[in-house]
Amino acid sequence: MKHFMRKYTLLYMMASAAALFMTSCGEDRSHEYYELINPKIWLYDTMEENYLFYDELPDRESLESNKSFFKKPDEFVHAVASRKDQKNGVYFSHVDSVFTSRTKSEIPSFGFEGVVVRDGNTGKYFIQIIYVQKESPAAEVGLQRGDCITEANGYNITSSNYNRFIFQPTQAYTYKVARYNEATQMADTLMVDMPAPTYVDEPSVYIAKTINVGGKKVFYLMYNAFEAEETESLQQALTQGLAESPDDVILDLRYNPGGSVSTAITLNTFLAPASAMNQTCAKLIFNDKIKEDVTYKFDPSLLNGAQNASFNHLYVLTTSNTASASELVINCLRPYLGEKLLQVGENTFGKNVAQSKITNEAYPLIEFWLTTAYVSNAEGNYDYYTNGLQADYKISESYGYPLGELGTASDPLTAAALYHIANGAFPKTETEGETTPESRSSKHNTVRFNSIAAKPKLTKIQ
Repeated sequence: MKHFMRKYTLLYMMASAAALFMTSCGEDRSHEYYELINPKIWLYDTMEENYLFYDELPDRESLESNKSFFKKPDEFVHAVASRKDQKNGVYFSHVDSVFTSRTKSEIPSFGFEGVVVRDGNTGKYFIQIIYVQKESPAAEVGLQRGDCITEANGYNITSSNYNRFIFQPTQAYTYKVARYNEATQMADTLMVDMPAPTYVDEPSVYIAKTINVGGKKVFYLMYNAFEAEETESLQQALTQGLAESPDDVILDLRYNPGGSVSTAITLNTFLAPASAMNQTCAKLIFNDKIKEDVTYKFDPSLLNGAQNASFNHLYVLTTSNTASASELVINCLRPYLGEKLLQVGENTFGKNVAQSKITNEAYPLIEFWLTTAYVSNAEGNYDYYTNGLQADYKISESYGYPLGELGTASDPLTAAALYHIANGAFPKTETEGETTPESRSSKHNTVRFNSIAAKPKLTKIQ
């Protein structure tokens, strides 16, 4: 009876609102009203049944009274989402355009990722490039990782103009760039004419190479997104790299915000020991209305005839932007690799849930990615939302200082892994109260925006 009265009240309230809307100015506008609210009603109905945190949804009456059903679809989902379905301003459940592709930039760009840094000594802002996409406008003019952009068309970079000049450009610009000169240990000043922005390919496999360290072979793979449509390129990179029988593997996920669960399972299958084949890799734990969990196994057919990796250690390089499917990789390999898996860098983001794509033919432009499951490893562990996955050896990139070339000893995160490979232990870190001039100065620099942090954190159930 209570449930009936609740629905009756809601229908009355919606009918009243509809009556006002439909008779505005003596015009029958009922079709506009229902076109406006029906997609949100479908989203809510879907969440009531499939949402992992369905029991924390606001009731319909409150949503009607505060006019939530009149919001845009993505805003509506954000308005009703559980606190467990968001973190650090990032919402996990979300609505995408059906045209979204993660393998090409969604808007014209210059083809680089970067951070907006405020210099604590001068108060000035600059953009430091953290990597450049190949065959992009930025690569064409020779911009490099570590370069600092201080001006665009004669204007200083500020906290209010960096998007226009750097991350959402609409025209060509002339940049003033500071580049560290290792020989002089000073910054050289360059003027760079950046061509007009364009749509840039963003391949997931950024670097795949073999490094020689003291007579040992090390396979280094920098992987920046788990894109289902690029699984084959991942398999090719792994097959070629592991065919050289490396002694150790460095998997660089520092800038990887996640992606497809199935692609993460493919990566794990290559890196797991042969004894793990056909064993549980990951479990998806759904709400109690669905009552059916899903198990992903290490599938030897994904190897395409290749052999599983056999190595001394797997070093996974991470930052606080390592999230979602990247965390699945680490968490789900841990039961099978134990101490052979060493996480180097920062603690990860801490996203332990997955999203399912739900669509409705009535609303063809809405692609609803709803949080439907926890992501667990074979031991039942998915408790890393609060603190992320903890690094075994902690080290961070120092923005505002030379970053070093990725995949080389000049990069601090890679260098720590290479040091362990050569010496059997990580380098000594600064003890409490003991600092260097660089570490003292770096505390003055504040990161105001990180383009990697702004990317969606995805664990997609395809």
